[in-house]
Amino acid sequence: MDDKIETSAEFAESAALPCHREVHTDPNAPAALRDVPALMQRVPEAKSPARWAYERLILYIQNFEKTLDAEHEVAMGFVGGDAGVLRIEGMGYFDPDILTFYGSDSEGGRMQLIQHVSELNVILRAMGKPKPEEPAKRIGFRLGKALEEQA
Repeated sequence: MDDKIETSAEFAESAALPCHREVHTDPNAPAALRDVPALMQRVPEAKSPARWAYERLILYIQNFEKTLDAEHEVAMGFVGGDAGVLRIEGMGYFDPDILTFYGSDSEGGRMQLIQHVSELNVILRAMGKPKPEEPAKRIGFRLGKALEEQA
């Protein structure tokens, strides 16, 4: 507890802003999320659960991509069943509560995952590029840029 005195409006605003914390056992672990963009500093109640989850996932994907070498791209794994891995090539949301992931599997087959925010579990994985001669595609950069342009 500190000795800072806040007005009731300041208290309510700070309570509504995003809070994030990460702790790792490995001192050389990839950097945790550092700066939450101003775009995400809005009061969460002003956004649908789908949009709020979408924006935070963009941050996690961008952070994960920073750890990849030039030979790998971001993908997501699935728990249960044998759906395999989806190379993330697009992501979206449908208010108020649906997220959609677009991509392809390891054989190049098209995939789409449609998920309710209450069921959201995403495993980010490094996956070899389908065409080694081409540069790795960074979807996190594209998603972040589109989000900024929308604002």
